[in-house]
Amino acid sequence: MTAAYGPWKACVFDFDGTLAELNIDFAAMRASILELMTAYRIPPLDLPNLPVLELIAGAAETLAGHDRPRVPAFLQEARAKIEAIELQAAREGALFPESRLLLAELRRRAIDTAVVTRNCRAALLQVFPDLACCCKAVITRDDVGRVKPHPDHLLAALELIGAAPADTAMVGDHPIDIHLGRKVGAFTIGVLTGHSRREDFLAARADLVLDKAAQILDCLA
Repeated sequence: MTAAYGPWKACVFDFDGTLAELNIDFAAMRASILELMTAYRIPPLDLPNLPVLELIAGAAETLAGHDRPRVPAFLQEARAKIEAIELQAAREGALFPESRLLLAELRRRAIDTAVVTRNCRAALLQVFPDLACCCKAVITRDDVGRVKPHPDHLLAALELIGAAPADTAMVGDHPIDIHLGRKVGAFTIGVLTGHSRREDFLAARADLVLDKAAQILDCLA
């Protein structure tokens, strides 16, 4: 018998790997930024596991220390490179079959939904053109100054939908989503439709781990 959770007033979802296929080539994305850093004579950062957005921010900070006027051009080129990779992945990607039904059923049950993603808005709309009609709020990296796992990203969504963290479930395919939810006091759900393992979510202290996001409906009180 499935355990009952909630009821929540809101569910906030990551996008890639949670509502849609995860096929972004992060290795190629990182390699393109490292190549750009070499072109700008930015020394490699001694943080091999640093995510790409944080890598770009760190490289820009390093560049500012010895050649500040070139920082805007570096940032513009870096953002263009990663957006091109995201858009290519989006053209080859698709929603999971149950995602639309999940969002519609949550709405029918008076549970507000939102999407919080480090991806760019153009890539989301390539995969899910009417996403804004299916969710109450969509917050991409284009919409906030500080992206997840910084709590501002999730808090911006909660403010738009008028939900308190304690009444919210944060759902994602990566431990970063669990860390984000825990920072603000939300219930956290890891889904195994990305690259993360159940053990990864348990180590991040997720409240619940599901095979896929659509199983949330089976868990609602």
